[in-house]
Amino acid sequence: MKNDEANIIHRIVKGETSLYEYFLDKYSQQVFVLIVRIVENQEDAEELTQDTFLKAFEHLSSFKAESSFSTWIYRIAYNTAISATRKKKQDLFVMDNAVLTNISDQQIDNTLNDESEERIGKLNEAIKKLDAEERALISLFYNEEKPIGEIALILGLTESNTKVKLHRIRKKLYILITEAE
Repeated sequence: MKNDEANIIHRIVKGETSLYEYFLDKYSQQVFVLIVRIVENQEDAEELTQDTFLKAFEHLSSFKAESSFSTWIYRIAYNTAISATRKKKQDLFVMDNAVLTNISDQQIDNTLNDESEERIGKLNEAIKKLDAEERALISLFYNEEKPIGEIALILGLTESNTKVKLHRIRKKLYILITEAE
């Protein structure tokens, strides 16, 4: 599959631009879902998805296949969405580090693994209070089920930094959910 995509990219760069439709068909829905989770607005996400694929097309010749095409397009989508959210200043939920350190992993797991309708509703509300970068990380890990290494590449972080951020976000979600009860 990876060789097929490399071949398609090579052919597009050489002038067979209609082949780009392959990437639109294969990745546009996944890219849209990631972006809409970051920007939280369907119309903006549609526009940003188009921008993402346009940027990818314009820079396709610079794709070096050091990662998969999907990782590369997710990285472009992430950067495009984060840039858009930075332009729209938001009220962010900021948490005191002292509060975060007093929460055990077991407390977090018990709360976040509760799949009752009420708890899922509170979790969705809590996710809305996270900043765009945190929502992206949660979405890539839980919704897209991307491995830590790929998430690190997409977000431009180290794997250990990605794990730390994910752990902190889970603690924030725990606090937001329990405060809502």
